[in-house]
Amino acid sequence: MRKGYSAKNLLLISVSVLLAIASCKKENTNVTTKTLTVTTPPVATPTTLGLYEADSSIYKLLFMAVTKVGTQTVNNALVFDTGSGGMVLDATDLLPKSMITSVGFNFTGDSTVVNGITITSVTDMVEYGDDDSTITKAYGNLAYANVTFGDENGSIVIKRVPFLLYYKGVDAQGNTLPAHYFDVLGVDAEYDLQFSNGVNLQSPFILFNPGNGLKKGFKMAALGTSNFSLEGTYAPVLTFGLTDADINSSNFVMNQLNFYPGDGYAPVFPATISYNNYNISTNILFDTGTDPYNYFEDRNAKVDIAQLPANTPVTVHLGSGFDYNFTTTPTENLTYIENPNTTGAVVSIFSIEFFLYNEYLLDYDDHEIGLKNN
Repeated sequence: MRKGYSAKNLLLISVSVLLAIASCKKENTNVTTKTLTVTTPPVATPTTLGLYEADSSIYKLLFMAVTKVGTQTVNNALVFDTGSGGMVLDATDLLPKSMITSVGFNFTGDSTVVNGITITSVTDMVEYGDDDSTITKAYGNLAYANVTFGDENGSIVIKRVPFLLYYKGVDAQGNTLPAHYFDVLGVDAEYDLQFSNGVNLQSPFILFNPGNGLKKGFKMAALGTSNFSLEGTYAPVLTFGLTDADINSSNFVMNQLNFYPGDGYAPVFPATISYNNYNISTNILFDTGTDPYNYFEDRNAKVDIAQLPANTPVTVHLGSGFDYNFTTTPTENLTYIENPNTTGAVVSIFSIEFFLYNEYLLDYDDHEIGLKNN
């Protein structure tokens, strides 16, 4: 159940203060009345930011521009990922080359500050991938910096963002990957990891104050297909700061997130996936960071992995009442059935194609995700 917000926070509050001053004469009392009016600031306007919608003809991805980290001006494009939490950023172009090695950063002590970036001695690693065969890893240190998200089309500055500043990335075979391969902006409310000092790596947008009367979180419009291009086309599809009307009057179906110790509010929900008169009970994730395939985990699958044939209708039903339907084709909604006993995956994933035709809302304050058929 969603936590309630009192409506009085959205009203102008008038407070009358009566100051009674008694006369020294018993037979006569003079009373002076003063009125003090306290005005609550008006509800703020949500902030619009854009994403770059890129399409290689094989993969579709969303990127958010980052134009400043610490005092360093950059021109980075981070994968906008609803399937992870926290910013993961390559140290290349942020630190002097002499500081970056294949086994770590060159500095002494508990921390150092370079280009306005505080780099701590706390180290860790994050993993990305759909199953054991696609796991990739990034190794780095906990760092802090003021970060400018967005560019000349619109931007916000979030101060002292904790993130993983990495020095090396490797694929499932241990091969070193190119610089910036792992630049990811995870925006969900889970922890990609918990550092040994207790700091959680989670969405930087949790730190963004949207203004008076707005809840922390964002809405993402249905992306459609017209803006995707090889170079990436800018589209102002995000609004940061949620109103009560967004949540209560916009036909979003709200889904409560559960808290998992060590993981935070993971964006996974129990659901039933149906195809060809067959049902799978599974936990699902709507993930902008995955394309071009959906992955359905079925412990009763007779093979380790198999692709659904073209023209297969699929229905997804969440306990909240949200339904999502699609039909596979030779080029769209490509879907694999996997046996998690073999693949090691535990969550069924819906790829970025879900977001082409559906709206998405994430409420950080009340720990909910809203889904809406467009």
